[in-house]
Amino acid sequence: MTHGIFTAALAGFGTGLSLIVAIGAQNAFVLRQGARRHAVLAVVAICALSDAVLIALGVAGVGAFVTAWPAALTVVGLAGGGFLICYGVLAARRVLRPDPDAALTTEGAAAGSGRRAMLTCLAMTWLNPHVYLDTVLLLGSLAADRGDLRWAFGTGAGLASLTWFGALGYGARLLSGLLARPSAWRVLDGLVAATMVTMGGMLLARA
Repeated sequence: MTHGIFTAALAGFGTGLSLIVAIGAQNAFVLRQGARRHAVLAVVAICALSDAVLIALGVAGVGAFVTAWPAALTVVGLAGGGFLICYGVLAARRVLRPDPDAALTTEGAAAGSGRRAMLTCLAMTWLNPHVYLDTVLLLGSLAADRGDLRWAFGTGAGLASLTWFGALGYGARLLSGLLARPSAWRVLDGLVAATMVTMGGMLLARA
């Protein structure tokens, strides 16, 4: 039985990791926050806990309810697409009008900016329909195939999310030397802008 639980958890870990290790709006945001060392713990916690909640809902069978109401994903898609495009435009603005001191401002941020980072992270997570498709529907259905071991599978997927976002947020500090130059921030913001606008446009088109 113990071997079966471990195998199911390992399968959940691998599946969860394969779904989140991709270039996306949320990952780009966590990378930027980690490189700036700004509200990293809060951002990583929001991403990991949000995934854990959604995975738990999927394992518990909420995926069937969401499938019965496809209009809900359409509404979320419209809101999320608009949000991502707006954030992408702001990133593009930083590329065109860079702040020469931005690369040096990596610590000691004001409390207000910390709150903004957390609110942005929450919006980026919960207004992204792909999150629901990957966690609630896909992982939920895969977990259901495990029968009594479905919660072990879900636990493994949740641990994958925590591992990935923790590595992304705190591992970005290794790039602090490179990102100490304003030109590097312009490149990063350019990638963020392209990612956000592209994904936002895709969400709006699908919605």
